[in-house]
Amino acid sequence: MRKLILAIVLLLLSAPAFAAEAPASRPHWSLEFKGGAFFPDAGQWSTFYGQNYTSEFGAALAYKVTRNVEVGLEASYMHASGKGTAAQSTGSTPVVTGDTARMEIVPLDLFVLFRGVFDEKQWLVPYAGGGYTRLFYRQNATGSPENRGSTNGFHARAGLQFLLDRIDPDAAKSAAKEVGLQHTYFFVEGKYLRAVADTVPSGTVNLGGVSTLGGLLFEF
Repeated sequence: MRKLILAIVLLLLSAPAFAAEAPASRPHWSLEFKGGAFFPDAGQWSTFYGQNYTSEFGAALAYKVTRNVEVGLEASYMHASGKGTAAQSTGSTPVVTGDTARMEIVPLDLFVLFRGVFDEKQWLVPYAGGGYTRLFYRQNATGSPENRGSTNGFHARAGLQFLLDRIDPDAAKSAAKEVGLQHTYFFVEGKYLRAVADTVPSGTVNLGGVSTLGGLLFEF
């Protein structure tokens, strides 16, 4: 009996040491902040807004079903303003009447993402995914009524993420202990979005396009 009690006491005393040496549990959430360039598919975009691209900013929150699979929601914002040179359009381009025009696009993405993580210290991680998009838009032009609406679509994206924990290991350990931040990554990403809307009386236009993005990913 004394030997059993002694063994239990020794086990309890050594538990903190075992806990310190045990590997950290896998992250269960990811949070992204990103920005970059959006290249619209809409025809004659540069005619109305002066260039064939605009800025894009977004954020995403996802739950990790497994270490490699997650589901989440992302919101992005794109806008452009300029001066049109045509009074009206035909076919697949937006109507812009007057001297000034402004377009705002807000896609909400529900996605499934696959990350190629095989080790928590893996410094380069590829990923890919896609899903459903609900896109909201608003168009203002001088001399014309406001045109706003929403439409359904889909998106796909892929990229590479680079582990930043190794740059400052002490800071990474402190963040994990204090706020539960297990990993920080920098990532680059390409994205395709398609969402067709009836923005003109005589036709439709794809308000999506191609994006090149970069940002930070935090895993908790």
